[in-house]
Amino acid sequence: MIQIAVVILNWNGRHYLEKFLPGVVKYSSGPGIQVVVADNGSTDDSVALILQQYPEIKIIEFDKNHGYAEGYNKALKLITARYFVLLNSDVEVTQNWLNPVIGLMEQDDKIAACMPKIRSFDKREYFEYAGAAGGFIDKFGYPFCRGRILNLIEEDTGQYDSVREIFWASGACLFIRSELFIQSGGFDPGFFAHMEEIDLCWRLKNQGYKILYSPDSIIYHVGGGTLPNQHPGKLYLNFRNNLFVLYKNLPVKNFSLILFTRITLDILAAFKFLFTLEIRRFYAVLKAHLKFYTKLGKYRKIRKRLIKNVKNNNHTEIYRKSILFQLFILRKKTFKELCL
Repeated sequence: MIQIAVVILNWNGRHYLEKFLPGVVKYSSGPGIQVVVADNGSTDDSVALILQQYPEIKIIEFDKNHGYAEGYNKALKLITARYFVLLNSDVEVTQNWLNPVIGLMEQDDKIAACMPKIRSFDKREYFEYAGAAGGFIDKFGYPFCRGRILNLIEEDTGQYDSVREIFWASGACLFIRSELFIQSGGFDPGFFAHMEEIDLCWRLKNQGYKILYSPDSIIYHVGGGTLPNQHPGKLYLNFRNNLFVLYKNLPVKNFSLILFTRITLDILAAFKFLFTLEIRRFYAVLKAHLKFYTKLGKYRKIRKRLIKNVKNNNHTEIYRKSILFQLFILRKKTFKELCL
Protein backbone atom coordinates (compact mmCIF):
# COMPACT_ATOMS: atom_id res chain seq x y z
CA MET A 1 0.00 0.00 0.00
CA ILE A 2 1.12 3.53 -0.69
CA GLN A 3 1.87 5.25 2.61
CA ILE A 4 2.49 8.78 1.31
CA ALA A 5 1.01 10.34 -1.81
CA VAL A 6 2.60 13.67 -2.73
CA VAL A 7 -0.07 15.31 -4.87
CA ILE A 8 0.59 18.40 -6.98
CA LEU A 9 -2.40 20.19 -8.47
CA ASN A 10 -1.28 21.82 -11.70
CA TRP A 11 -2.88 24.41 -13.94
CA ASN A 12 -0.78 25.76 -16.80
CA GLY A 13 2.29 25.48 -14.60
CA ARG A 14 4.86 23.96 -16.93
CA HIS A 15 7.50 26.52 -15.89
CA TYR A 16 7.08 25.55 -12.24
CA LEU A 17 7.08 21.82 -13.02
CA GLU A 18 10.30 22.19 -14.98
CA LYS A 19 11.89 24.05 -12.10
CA PHE A 20 10.63 22.14 -9.07
CA LEU A 21 9.61 18.61 -10.10
CA PRO A 22 13.22 17.34 -10.22
CA GLY A 23 13.62 18.11 -6.51
CA VAL A 24 10.23 16.64 -5.61
CA VAL A 25 11.09 13.40 -7.41
CA LYS A 26 14.59 13.28 -5.92
CA TYR A 27 13.53 13.88 -2.33
CA SER A 28 10.21 11.99 -2.42
CA SER A 29 11.50 8.61 -3.51
CA GLY A 30 11.42 5.39 -1.56
CA PRO A 31 9.13 2.50 -0.77
CA GLY A 32 5.55 3.49 -0.10
CA ILE A 33 5.89 7.00 -1.61
CA GLN A 34 4.11 8.05 -4.78
CA VAL A 35 4.24 11.39 -6.60
CA VAL A 36 1.03 12.36 -8.39
CA VAL A 37 0.27 15.33 -10.61
CA ALA A 38 -3.42 16.18 -10.98
CA ASP A 39 -3.85 18.44 -13.99
CA ASN A 40 -6.70 20.94 -13.77
CA GLY A 41 -7.46 21.24 -17.48
CA SER A 42 -4.18 22.91 -18.47
CA THR A 43 -3.91 24.36 -21.96
CA ASP A 44 -0.11 24.40 -21.96
CA ASP A 45 2.01 21.26 -22.44
CA SER A 46 2.40 20.42 -18.75
CA VAL A 47 1.11 16.88 -19.17
CA ALA A 48 3.34 16.23 -22.19
CA LEU A 49 6.37 17.34 -20.15
CA ILE A 50 5.57 14.88 -17.37
CA LEU A 51 4.89 12.01 -19.76
CA GLN A 52 8.19 12.59 -21.51
CA GLN A 53 10.46 13.23 -18.56
CA TYR A 54 8.80 11.61 -15.54
CA PRO A 55 7.19 8.29 -16.49
CA GLU A 56 7.23 7.27 -12.81
CA ILE A 57 4.78 10.04 -11.89
CA LYS A 58 1.09 9.18 -11.86
CA ILE A 59 -1.01 11.68 -13.82
CA ILE A 60 -4.68 12.48 -13.24
CA GLU A 61 -6.23 14.65 -15.95
CA PHE A 62 -9.35 16.81 -15.69
CA ASP A 63 -11.07 18.44 -18.65
CA LYS A 64 -11.41 21.84 -16.98
CA ASN A 65 -10.08 23.96 -14.12
CA HIS A 66 -11.98 22.95 -10.99
CA GLY A 67 -9.99 25.31 -8.79
CA TYR A 68 -7.84 24.32 -5.83
CA ALA A 69 -10.65 23.05 -3.61
CA GLU A 70 -12.65 20.85 -5.96
CA GLY A 71 -9.57 19.93 -7.98
CA TYR A 72 -8.01 18.32 -4.95
CA ASN A 73 -11.33 16.80 -3.85
CA LYS A 74 -11.67 15.02 -7.18
CA ALA A 75 -8.03 13.97 -7.37
CA LEU A 76 -7.73 12.59 -3.85
CA LYS A 77 -10.79 10.39 -4.31
CA LEU A 78 -8.76 8.55 -6.96
CA ILE A 79 -5.69 8.00 -4.76
CA THR A 80 -5.19 5.40 -2.07
CA ALA A 81 -2.61 6.25 0.57
CA ARG A 82 -2.37 6.64 4.33
CA TYR A 83 -1.20 10.24 4.11
CA PHE A 84 -1.87 12.87 1.49
CA VAL A 85 0.69 15.63 1.02
CA LEU A 86 -0.88 18.48 -0.93
CA LEU A 87 1.99 20.38 -2.51
CA ASN A 88 1.82 23.54 -4.60
CA SER A 89 3.62 23.38 -7.94
CA ASP A 90 5.69 26.47 -7.03
CA VAL A 91 7.41 24.83 -4.06
CA GLU A 92 11.02 23.76 -3.72
CA VAL A 93 11.34 20.85 -1.30
CA THR A 94 14.52 19.93 0.57
CA GLN A 95 16.24 16.73 1.53
CA ASN A 96 14.37 14.77 4.20
CA TRP A 97 11.34 17.05 4.04
CA LEU A 98 8.82 14.23 4.47
CA ASN A 99 10.18 12.24 7.40
CA PRO A 100 10.00 14.82 10.23
CA VAL A 101 6.35 15.63 9.54
CA ILE A 102 5.20 12.04 9.02
CA GLY A 103 7.20 10.97 12.09
CA LEU A 104 5.41 13.61 14.16
CA MET A 105 1.99 12.53 12.92
CA GLU A 106 2.77 8.88 13.62
CA GLN A 107 3.17 9.71 17.31
CA ASP A 108 -0.47 10.70 17.84
CA ASP A 109 -3.58 9.60 15.96
CA LYS A 110 -5.27 12.84 17.01
CA ILE A 111 -2.94 14.84 14.76
CA ALA A 112 -5.11 15.26 11.67
CA ALA A 113 -2.87 17.59 9.68
CA CYS A 114 0.55 19.14 9.82
CA MET A 115 2.76 21.56 7.92
CA PRO A 116 6.49 22.23 7.55
CA LYS A 117 8.33 25.52 7.92
CA ILE A 118 7.65 27.62 4.82
CA ARG A 119 10.30 30.09 3.73
CA SER A 120 10.29 32.46 0.78
CA PHE A 121 11.90 31.13 -2.38
CA ASP A 122 13.13 34.62 -3.35
CA LYS A 123 14.14 35.86 0.12
CA ARG A 124 15.35 32.59 1.51
CA GLU A 125 16.08 33.68 5.07
CA TYR A 126 12.54 35.01 5.47
CA PHE A 127 9.29 33.22 6.08
CA GLU A 128 6.76 33.06 3.26
CA TYR A 129 3.34 34.66 3.42
CA ALA A 130 1.26 31.51 2.88
CA GLY A 131 1.83 29.69 6.16
CA ALA A 132 5.24 30.75 7.52
CA ALA A 133 5.64 28.82 10.80
CA GLY A 134 2.00 27.92 11.33
CA GLY A 135 -1.40 29.55 10.91
CA PHE A 136 -3.76 31.22 13.40
CA ILE A 137 -6.83 33.48 13.24
CA ASP A 138 -8.02 36.30 15.47
CA LYS A 139 -11.48 36.63 17.00
CA PHE A 140 -12.84 38.21 13.81
CA GLY A 141 -11.42 35.56 11.50
CA TYR A 142 -8.38 37.41 10.15
CA PRO A 143 -5.63 34.87 9.39
CA PHE A 144 -2.03 35.41 10.46
CA CYS A 145 0.99 33.24 11.15
CA ARG A 146 3.96 32.70 13.37
CA GLY A 147 6.38 34.75 11.32
CA ARG A 148 3.77 36.80 9.41
CA ILE A 149 1.35 39.37 10.80
CA LEU A 150 -0.90 40.45 7.92
CA ASN A 151 1.69 41.64 5.33
CA LEU A 152 4.64 41.97 7.72
CA ILE A 153 6.95 39.02 7.25
CA GLU A 154 9.75 38.13 9.68
CA GLU A 155 13.22 36.85 9.03
CA ASP A 156 13.67 33.27 10.21
CA THR A 157 16.27 33.40 12.99
CA GLY A 158 15.13 30.20 14.68
CA GLN A 159 12.56 32.01 16.83
CA TYR A 160 9.84 29.51 15.85
CA ASP A 161 11.88 26.30 15.83
CA SER A 162 9.57 24.45 18.19
CA VAL A 163 6.83 21.94 17.40
CA ARG A 164 3.56 23.64 18.16
CA GLU A 165 -0.16 23.09 17.84
CA ILE A 166 -1.56 25.66 15.41
CA PHE A 167 -4.99 26.59 14.10
CA TRP A 168 -4.49 25.97 10.39
CA ALA A 169 -1.88 24.38 8.17
CA SER A 170 -1.01 25.99 4.86
CA GLY A 171 -2.46 24.62 1.65
CA ALA A 172 0.90 25.31 0.00
CA CYS A 173 2.14 22.14 1.71
CA LEU A 174 -0.51 20.32 3.69
CA PHE A 175 0.10 16.91 5.25
CA ILE A 176 -3.20 15.24 6.18
CA ARG A 177 -4.47 11.79 7.08
CA SER A 178 -6.34 10.56 4.02
CA GLU A 179 -9.09 8.95 6.07
CA LEU A 180 -9.89 12.21 7.83
CA PHE A 181 -9.76 14.24 4.63
CA ILE A 182 -12.36 11.94 3.04
CA GLN A 183 -14.50 11.61 6.18
CA SER A 184 -14.64 15.38 6.66
CA GLY A 185 -15.86 15.89 3.10
CA GLY A 186 -12.59 17.45 2.00
CA PHE A 187 -12.43 21.06 0.92
CA ASP A 188 -15.58 23.10 0.43
CA PRO A 189 -15.95 23.19 -3.39
CA GLY A 190 -17.77 26.52 -3.16
CA PHE A 191 -14.52 28.21 -2.15
CA PHE A 192 -12.80 27.49 -5.51
CA ALA A 193 -9.48 28.70 -4.07
CA HIS A 194 -8.10 30.44 -0.96
CA MET A 195 -8.90 29.77 2.71
CA GLU A 196 -10.30 26.31 2.07
CA GLU A 197 -7.52 24.90 4.25
CA ILE A 198 -8.54 27.17 7.16
CA ASP A 199 -12.12 25.97 6.85
CA LEU A 200 -11.03 22.32 6.74
CA CYS A 201 -8.68 22.68 9.70
CA TRP A 202 -11.40 24.43 11.75
CA ARG A 203 -13.82 21.62 11.02
CA LEU A 204 -11.22 19.02 12.03
CA LYS A 205 -10.43 20.88 15.25
CA ASN A 206 -14.15 21.06 16.04
CA GLN A 207 -14.09 17.27 15.84
CA GLY A 208 -11.36 17.11 18.49
CA TYR A 209 -8.32 16.72 16.23
CA LYS A 210 -5.03 18.63 16.30
CA ILE A 211 -3.17 20.62 13.64
CA LEU A 212 0.60 20.85 14.13
CA TYR A 213 3.67 22.62 12.78
CA SER A 214 7.01 20.84 12.32
CA PRO A 215 10.10 23.10 12.12
CA ASP A 216 12.40 20.23 11.12
CA SER A 217 11.00 20.11 7.60
CA ILE A 218 11.70 23.15 5.40
CA ILE A 219 10.30 24.08 2.01
CA TYR A 220 10.63 27.21 -0.13
CA HIS A 221 7.52 28.71 -1.69
CA VAL A 222 7.39 31.17 -4.58
CA GLY A 223 3.85 32.30 -3.73
CA GLY A 224 1.36 34.21 -5.87
CA GLY A 225 1.92 31.75 -8.70
CA THR A 226 -1.64 31.94 -10.01
CA LEU A 227 -2.71 35.36 -8.73
CA PRO A 228 -0.48 37.99 -7.10
CA ASN A 229 -1.39 38.85 -3.50
CA GLN A 230 -2.82 42.28 -4.42
CA HIS A 231 -4.81 41.08 -7.44
CA PRO A 232 -8.53 42.02 -7.19
CA GLY A 233 -9.48 38.43 -8.05
CA LYS A 234 -7.55 37.11 -5.07
CA LEU A 235 -8.96 39.88 -2.87
CA TYR A 236 -12.48 38.86 -3.87
CA LEU A 237 -11.88 35.20 -3.03
CA ASN A 238 -10.23 36.03 0.29
CA PHE A 239 -13.00 38.36 1.47
CA ARG A 240 -15.80 36.06 0.29
CA ASN A 241 -14.28 32.85 1.59
CA ASN A 242 -13.35 34.40 4.93
CA LEU A 243 -17.04 35.17 5.46
CA PHE A 244 -17.93 31.60 4.49
CA VAL A 245 -15.37 30.26 6.99
CA LEU A 246 -16.80 32.34 9.83
CA TYR A 247 -20.42 31.61 9.00
CA LYS A 248 -19.84 27.86 8.87
CA ASN A 249 -17.64 27.42 11.91
CA LEU A 250 -18.16 30.12 14.54
CA PRO A 251 -19.65 28.76 17.76
CA VAL A 252 -23.16 29.80 18.68
CA LYS A 253 -21.93 32.08 21.47
CA ASN A 254 -21.24 35.57 20.08
CA PHE A 255 -21.88 34.33 16.52
CA SER A 256 -24.03 37.30 15.49
CA LEU A 257 -21.81 39.90 17.19
CA ILE A 258 -18.59 38.61 15.64
CA LEU A 259 -20.08 38.22 12.17
CA PHE A 260 -21.65 41.69 12.29
CA THR A 261 -18.36 43.22 13.44
CA ARG A 262 -16.45 41.47 10.68
CA ILE A 263 -18.92 42.67 8.04
CA THR A 264 -18.55 46.23 9.38
CA LEU A 265 -14.75 46.00 9.20
CA ASP A 266 -15.00 44.76 5.61
CA ILE A 267 -17.22 47.71 4.69
CA LEU A 268 -14.67 50.09 6.20
CA ALA A 269 -11.93 48.37 4.18
CA ALA A 270 -14.01 48.74 1.01
CA PHE A 271 -14.48 52.48 1.53
CA LYS A 272 -10.80 52.87 2.29
CA PHE A 273 -10.12 51.38 -1.17
CA LEU A 274 -12.70 53.76 -2.67
CA PHE A 275 -11.22 56.87 -1.04
CA THR A 276 -7.72 55.91 -2.21
CA LEU A 277 -9.07 55.38 -5.74
CA GLU A 278 -8.37 51.64 -5.71
CA ILE A 279 -11.62 51.11 -7.56
CA ARG A 280 -11.07 47.50 -8.64
CA ARG A 281 -10.31 46.49 -5.07
CA PHE A 282 -13.39 48.35 -3.83
CA TYR A 283 -15.54 46.40 -6.27
CA ALA A 284 -13.81 43.15 -5.31
CA VAL A 285 -14.92 43.56 -1.68
CA LEU A 286 -18.40 44.64 -2.75
CA LYS A 287 -18.71 41.65 -5.07
CA ALA A 288 -17.50 39.30 -2.31
CA HIS A 289 -20.21 40.47 0.05
CA LEU A 290 -22.95 40.28 -2.55
CA LYS A 291 -21.94 36.69 -3.33
CA PHE A 292 -21.87 35.83 0.38
CA TYR A 293 -25.42 37.14 0.91
CA THR A 294 -26.75 35.22 -2.10
CA LYS A 295 -25.25 32.00 -0.70
CA LEU A 296 -26.62 32.36 2.82
CA GLY A 297 -29.42 29.85 2.26
CA LYS A 298 -26.97 27.16 1.22
CA TYR A 299 -24.51 27.88 4.01
CA ARG A 300 -27.21 28.12 6.66
CA LYS A 301 -27.99 24.44 6.01
CA ILE A 302 -24.30 23.54 6.10
CA ARG A 303 -23.81 25.42 9.38
CA LYS A 304 -26.74 23.65 11.05
CA ARG A 305 -25.29 20.27 10.11
CA LEU A 306 -21.78 21.16 11.27
CA ILE A 307 -22.81 22.75 14.58
CA LYS A 308 -24.76 19.63 15.58
CA ASN A 309 -21.60 17.52 15.39
CA VAL A 310 -19.13 19.83 17.14
CA LYS A 311 -17.18 18.08 19.90
CA ASN A 312 -14.88 20.95 20.86
CA ASN A 313 -15.12 24.64 20.00
CA ASN A 314 -12.85 26.09 22.66
CA HIS A 315 -9.66 26.54 20.66
CA THR A 316 -6.78 28.33 22.34
CA GLU A 317 -5.21 28.85 18.90
CA ILE A 318 -7.86 31.48 18.13
CA TYR A 319 -6.45 34.83 19.22
CA ARG A 320 -9.07 36.41 21.47
CA LYS A 321 -8.17 39.96 20.44
CA SER A 322 -8.20 41.93 17.20
CA ILE A 323 -5.01 41.47 15.18
CA LEU A 324 -5.78 44.76 13.40
CA PHE A 325 -5.85 46.64 16.70
CA GLN A 326 -2.67 44.95 17.89
CA LEU A 327 -0.81 45.86 14.71
CA PHE A 328 -2.09 49.30 13.77
CA ILE A 329 -2.79 50.77 17.22
CA LEU A 330 -0.43 48.94 19.60
CA ARG A 331 2.23 48.46 16.88
CA LYS A 332 2.85 44.80 17.66
CA LYS A 333 4.55 43.55 14.52
CA THR A 334 5.68 40.01 15.38
CA PHE A 335 3.92 36.88 16.57
CA LYS A 336 6.01 36.75 19.77
CA GLU A 337 4.74 40.18 20.78
CA LEU A 338 1.19 38.83 20.77
CA CYS A 339 2.02 36.37 23.59
CA LEU A 340 -0.23 33.73 22.06
